[in-house]
Amino acid sequence: MMPFQLPTADATPHLGETDSQDISAWLRLANASGLPPIALRALLAEFGGPQAVLNQPFNALAAIAGEKAALAVLGSPPRSELGSFEECLARTLEWASVAGNTIVTLANSAYPPALLTMPDPPPLLYVKGRLDLLQARAVAIVGSRSATPQGIEDARRFAQALSDAGLAVVSGLALGIDGAAHRGGLSGSGGTIAVIGTGADLVYPSLHHALAHEIAKNGAIVSEWPLGTPARPANFPQRNRLIAGLVSGVLVVEAAMRSGSLITARLANEMGRDVFARCIRDSRIDPRAAVARVSSDDQAGGEARGDARGYSRGVRFSGPERSGGGSRFEATKAGESTSSGGGQRRPGIQRICAGTSNRVSVRSSR
Repeated sequence: MMPFQLPTADATPHLGETDSQDISAWLRLANASGLPPIALRALLAEFGGPQAVLNQPFNALAAIAGEKAALAVLGSPPRSELGSFEECLARTLEWASVAGNTIVTLANSAYPPALLTMPDPPPLLYVKGRLDLLQARAVAIVGSRSATPQGIEDARRFAQALSDAGLAVVSGLALGIDGAAHRGGLSGSGGTIAVIGTGADLVYPSLHHALAHEIAKNGAIVSEWPLGTPARPANFPQRNRLIAGLVSGVLVVEAAMRSGSLITARLANEMGRDVFARCIRDSRIDPRAAVARVSSDDQAGGEARGDARGYSRGVRFSGPERSGGGSRFEATKAGESTSSGGGQRRPGIQRICAGTSNRVSVRSSR
């Protein structure tokens, strides 16, 4: 039996013809109720590809992933928003036949290498747009849907600076900060990735219909949800987990105390990603929104709660400093200072600064 091999980091992404039988097996396992990604990954590692997993007897499956996972694998093919499994498969193959639409599985070399560092990466992704962006180094910019005009402008400027530096800008296509981050990313050379909480054939919110089409043309839209999946509150914490997994760092702009943005920050911190925040001076804005410590005990409904003490392990936020005629906002990693003797910054410390002018600088000592 051929063992299941994850794509190597130096594998060249490629587009092959869609194999209907292979996609059928992946769809069945990816959407099977009661089969978490971490259990599926263990089964794939043991038995080979998805079809080989489906061909195993109950006892063999249970020995690797437990009885619940074995029942999920051998159960009836799952239904979806599109109807029966057969209807879902037909619609998925039709969607994948359209230029620019791709189904990327764990076995595909186009699968984002950053997600492979997670213990439970999604087995299947629906990608609309540029596959090359899935291999790029990326930074997420997230924040409030009801952001201030200054927050919107800062998010756009940060995103453009990061994109111009060659980084892909990742966000969640929501109103407010997310939209500004995508627009800034599109204006630079690095591009942008929108990770959504619906099926890849839907646009949410509808106000971002034009933006979504621009991202699909010049960036990438990524979803792990089956086609036809509508926007549901429970989908978005899982979307935030995917955002955190795709990136090397997360910049939070004007996040509310109980928000999806702080869920993303906490998840990124737990994954060992860098977390930054845009510090604020405006007395009308609660500074705790930008410098919150995300609690590990989430509230009901997947919400996060925070306080103003700063992340205990992840980041330390510095206040605004006077620099010339304007204010400079900067964030550094926890346990590290922005400078050592003689004004030299320690190796490995990234600084993101924004002044009151229209300039944003992205500096790294790496």
